Amino acid sequence: MSQRDQFISDLENFLEDQKEEGVQTLDISPETLVALKASTQKADQKPAAKPASPRPASSAAPPQSTVNVSGKTLEEIAGQIRVCSACPLCNSRKNTVPGEGNANRPDIMFIGEGPGADEDAQGRPFVGAAGQLLDKMIKAMGYQREEVFIANIVKCRPPGNRVPLPAEMDACLPWLRAQTALIQPKIIVALGKTAVQGLLHEEVAITRFRGTWCTYEGINLMPTYHPAYLLRSPGKKGEAWADLKAVLNNLGKEPPIKKG
Repeated sequence: MSQRDQFISDLENFLEDQKEEGVQTLDISPETLVALKASTQKADQKPAAKPASPRPASSAAPPQSTVNVSGKTLEEIAGQIRVCSACPLCNSRKNTVPGEGNANRPDIMFIGEGPGADEDAQGRPFVGAAGQLLDKMIKAMGYQREEVFIANIVKCRPPGNRVPLPAEMDACLPWLRAQTALIQPKIIVALGKTAVQGLLHEEVAITRFRGTWCTYEGINLMPTYHPAYLLRSPGKKGEAWADLKAVLNNLGKEPPIKKG
């Protein structure tokens, strides 16, 4: 990814965070406006590029993936994922991250958007700072990490920890779909906007959509905030906890009583 593309990706993520926080306007300095105007004028002087093909509406069926899942067990599927080259993410990965945890009909399957640097290095999901917070969330619900299953929409780290592209999620989704069919979790918790959109192919604002029960492959799905977002916006932890308590209620359980 070029420096320009990385800047644009970082800016998009920042603006998305601001939008989720309810920010409607941003103050821009006169100097920034001058720089933007100059950049726009330079772009206008360039030859017109061939227009890109529009992405199908969210109501359309997702593009056909080239992935052919032939594995009959999670281990066999993980082996296939290890050599997958269905999208460009394979070119920059160190390790694939298929997922881990209880594969025998766990109460909960957590699904995030994609591996970060720590996950890419270790080949395990949610082992960085966001993973530490997820572990605390799981424990607060009365579970240990090994009692649930944890996975991501994409199995390889996007360069620079950027958000996975729609085409990358579409290409990788058959792996997750096959895993889900084998694991048969009672409830899926989708962590963050990207995970929700990757599963449902629906544009959502997570601040409004979280806490809304949905279904994925016939399984109840609860959308909530990604732990990385909660690290940036700790004031949202109460809302995330309300979502997790709704999951426990659906399972007929209560949060454990805190000692002391």
